[in-house]
Amino acid sequence: MFKKHHPLTSQLDTESILKDARRELAMPSRRLFGKRALTLGGLALLTGCNITDEPSVNRMLEKISRMNDGVQGWLFDPNRLAPTYTEAEITRPFPFNAFYGIEEVPEIDAADYQLEISGLVTDKHAWTLDELHRMPQNEQITRHICVEGWSAIGRWGGVPFAYFLKRIGADLSAKYIDFQCGDDYRTSIDMATALHPQTQLTLTYDGQILPPKYGFPMKLRMPTKLGYKNPKHIVSIEVTNKYPGGYWEDQGYNWFGGA
Repeated sequence: MFKKHHPLTSQLDTESILKDARRELAMPSRRLFGKRALTLGGLALLTGCNITDEPSVNRMLEKISRMNDGVQGWLFDPNRLAPTYTEAEITRPFPFNAFYGIEEVPEIDAADYQLEISGLVTDKHAWTLDELHRMPQNEQITRHICVEGWSAIGRWGGVPFAYFLKRIGADLSAKYIDFQCGDDYRTSIDMATALHPQTQLTLTYDGQILPPKYGFPMKLRMPTKLGYKNPKHIVSIEVTNKYPGGYWEDQGYNWFGGA
């Protein structure tokens, strides 16, 4: 859940509550909804919460986050493309970013790798890297936007995810796609984003096999989502109607996480 920086006292610490709320709502994934109501009265009116205790403040922020997810999902255009760039605009070197240090990047053996498939699909066979590389590929030069406030442009190559989902006979009316990763990361996305033409099972970076620091053997690239929604080192994919959550999402980040 959200980090708590203010202890409970006999008197409500309004400045601490507003500071925490502003920090949460200032995140790019949370700006769309709620920023015009960022007063104690406005937040309480929107959520119906009691703001006289810290657990209630957390519940209030959770409600705003869920409403924000709904608004973002409603506004998402599955046919609108994110901007693309030229090779001259690529950020070099492209930054490394994870919830751990670069010395902890997992080493995954390409020869033993198999992508596990489960859930609402007809073809559940595990995919080797060779099979994935033999599938139709495309490239994109798009901007990665981190929730921490920085961005970088990279060149990504791989299998259009919509093509892959159709190839495995996924139920395209299902609600969620869940990703489990070799670095113990996990996240999930909605089906509309999964079918977006720029959503890609990424196998290469800048024309070369995807380096470990960028997600070898495979990551998910979605220029319509914030960086924490782009999982690396993917080892399993599940199509499901049960809400899967995610590493950061379970700690309070918006689930939709996109524009």
